[in-house]
Amino acid sequence: MNSATDGFPLEGAPRVPFLPTAGAPRSSASRMIADALRSAIVDGTLAPGAPLRQDAIARHFSVSAIPVREALRQLESEGWAKVEVHKGATVAPLSADEAREIYEIRSALESLALGLAIPKHSAASLREVTKLCKAAEREPDPSLYVARNEAFHTSLYAPAGRPQLCEMITNLHRRGERYLRLKFGFPEYKGESDHEHVALLDAVRRRDIAAAQALVAAHLIGTGELIYRFLTERATTEAESASARKPRAKRGRLSTRIPGSTPADEPATRTQPSDIDG
Repeated sequence: MNSATDGFPLEGAPRVPFLPTAGAPRSSASRMIADALRSAIVDGTLAPGAPLRQDAIARHFSVSAIPVREALRQLESEGWAKVEVHKGATVAPLSADEAREIYEIRSALESLALGLAIPKHSAASLREVTKLCKAAEREPDPSLYVARNEAFHTSLYAPAGRPQLCEMITNLHRRGERYLRLKFGFPEYKGESDHEHVALLDAVRRRDIAAAQALVAAHLIGTGELIYRFLTERATTEAESASARKPRAKRGRLSTRIPGSTPADEPATRTQPSDIDG
């Protein structure tokens, strides 16, 4: 990876909480850096397209380039970063297609996990799910809501006893975190989503597997479609605005006529003697 990418947002800036200086062992440094950068991307501090300079990140964390490279490779594999030869790493752009696909896959996997988990839920696990559902509903902060929403969904599937399935779901939650933040641009949808969580929890309590699976599938597909429409419409608007800002070329044929000459397709006008003599 190239470390010459310019403009990392923290270059010359004071230390801030979302990227703490590293005092961690080398074995965990790359994980800590990846987690910190991921959090900064989720909360919008590192915007899509922002450069991720290896040298600046290494200085900020007081580490060598090795854990930084490992962290950026991890973020690239998870879809958070984009790495180009001779250009370095940047924050991956938001993609309408990716957002929709993430939620489509989540719908299938979480429906499966929920069906396996419901028969194994206990009174204690249901109390925990209820507590997490209420915490997500009351949370106004987008960054904290993302974490509370994941905790609620994870607690629904935990009794399934399928660690690989749950790991796949967790990875998809991570991939979708910054897309989930977009729904805070639709205050009415946040309330609708909370109501869907309550209905889903009620079906789980009733041990109604079919209803719960249908609810979680509709909930996730609906979120994906909403984000897809929003990003598609935003991209269209931005493209139209950029087109409107471009100077328009003048219509018609460009003239290459030399001053004082007569165009080849125009008849020459002779000067009559009477015009001179008066």
